[in-house]
Amino acid sequence: MTDDNDESTRALEAVAAAGLAHTVTRHGPVRSLTEAAAARGVEPRAVLKTLVVRVSDGDYRFVLVPGDREISWPKLRAHLGVSRLSMPSAEVAFEVTGYVRGTITPFGSTTAWPVIADVMVGGQVSVGAGAHGLAITLEAADLLAALGATVADVTDPA
Repeated sequence: MTDDNDESTRALEAVAAAGLAHTVTRHGPVRSLTEAAAARGVEPRAVLKTLVVRVSDGDYRFVLVPGDREISWPKLRAHLGVSRLSMPSAEVAFEVTGYVRGTITPFGSTTAWPVIADVMVGGQVSVGAGAHGLAITLEAADLLAALGATVADVTDPA
């Protein structure tokens, strides 16, 4: 695995290349959603988790989940029209994205997997930027457009 600096550069360069208006936040370690939100200056619901989901061999999706919600596996399976989904191991997640768990972002991923964003993603949001303690804050509409995200009801309250 590479160090966070290489990964964060890749993510930040991808955001810049997309021409997105954004703010970069660098913060120390956080132990909870509440701490992450405070460090980023947003509400907990605005902290987006980027999860990698395995659809089949060699086929993955990024799923953007608001901080106060969790994936609803039945809803996500129905949306994708499949009967099985899984979360890859940390090693496989790194192989398919180029990012270690806890830093995964669609920006600068080694493969541009399709992105699914939950319908609750909106307003100003903060998403990881490829390294621990590094995030970007931007308008959800801009994020979704830049990523070509599909918006669907795929979560439930945490």
